[in-house]
Amino acid sequence: QVCHGLRTPQLPVWLCSLSGRHGVLFGTDSRLLSDWKTERVFHLYFYNGQREQTKTAHLTIDTHSHPWEQEPCEDPSSPGKRRPPVEMAIRTKWAGATVSWNGTDPFF
Repeated sequence: QVCHGLRTPQLPVWLCSLSGRHGVLFGTDSRLLSDWKTERVFHLYFYNGQREQTKTAHLTIDTHSHPWEQEPCEDPSSPGKRRPPVEMAIRTKWAGATVSWNGTDPFF
């Protein structure tokens, strides 16, 4: 028997396997689970426990960004414009969202 709290988390949590590494993507706002209006701009945190990650990455997700706000020559498929796997994982739930790393260097 699985505890009710494990079947219905109180905070949004995703276990991720990205490029062969495991990590946790989580939020601290419980409204993200039940109120679609909170999905406009919100914060998520990512931690993978690897030696090169010295602190939890604080990410700001904007699901209502506009294509004209991007760099004019930006082509996500070009080799110089690769995106970190955690950003691509976030976009599987929120397609087209922009991810701000808030001063943390994006890691692959």
